[in-house]
Amino acid sequence: MQVFYNGRFMPAEQVSIDMEDRGYQFADGIYEVVRVYNNRLFHLKPHLERLGRSAAGVELELPWPQEELADVMAQLVKANRPGDGIVYLQITRGVAPRNHPFPARAEPAITMYTKEFPRPTRNVEQGVACITVDDDRWLRCNIKSISLLPNVLAKQKAARAGVYEAIFVRNGRITEGSSSNIFCVYGDTVQTHPANNLILNGITRQALLRLIKQEGFRLVEEPFSVPGLLAADEAIVSSTTSEVTPIVQVDGHAIGEGRPGRVTRALQAAFEAEIRRETGA
Repeated sequence: MQVFYNGRFMPAEQVSIDMEDRGYQFADGIYEVVRVYNNRLFHLKPHLERLGRSAAGVELELPWPQEELADVMAQLVKANRPGDGIVYLQITRGVAPRNHPFPARAEPAITMYTKEFPRPTRNVEQGVACITVDDDRWLRCNIKSISLLPNVLAKQKAARAGVYEAIFVRNGRITEGSSSNIFCVYGDTVQTHPANNLILNGITRQALLRLIKQEGFRLVEEPFSVPGLLAADEAIVSSTTSEVTPIVQVDGHAIGEGRPGRVTRALQAAFEAEIRRETGA
């Protein structure tokens, strides 16, 4: 498999990460995961725009313009042909002697690779179960930082509970999932947490906001409580890899009728049409 590391395409086994890379020592970096369908990049522009915002948020200068990053991604997909998969892109502040302040001389380090990632067909069709957990993360969740330990711990709680996702709760309000965004459906109204510093504004989330309006449903961007989630007619978990997945159970309680609902199915169909238009998949 070909990867892209610090300006060069090379076999994956030749990549060597310096032990003083600030990503390794401080989690001082950002990342993006771009979906690939039928060997074609999906929603690439908003991913790169968010990468730029994350870089600005941590005062990190991108080593290449977004247009060049897009070209590198396209070349990787062409070389590796993952079919349905992802492109992972990570940029750290670079290599420097370990010291907390930004180094005076360090070149940002970039890593990019592809990976096969089958579509989540069964979850999309049948729905998934989730649990709620305390949201004890920092207050800049809008930055797609590689510092993900709280998310990892939450996802591990979900894995131990035998469910798909952990849903964060901060001060009694649902924020998002450990690697996803969360939506509730009440009749023809779809509600989700607003895009502020408490959540990552997911690219699939952004697509769903458009599709909710396109399909004639009412959109409300306001926080909701755990009781509000449990009382919903339907619920959805969305992300680049989860797509539009129904939530059928939370903390052992059935959501609605315990199966994917009418609004979720309509949004899934609209999302599928968008994939076909953009990638031909």
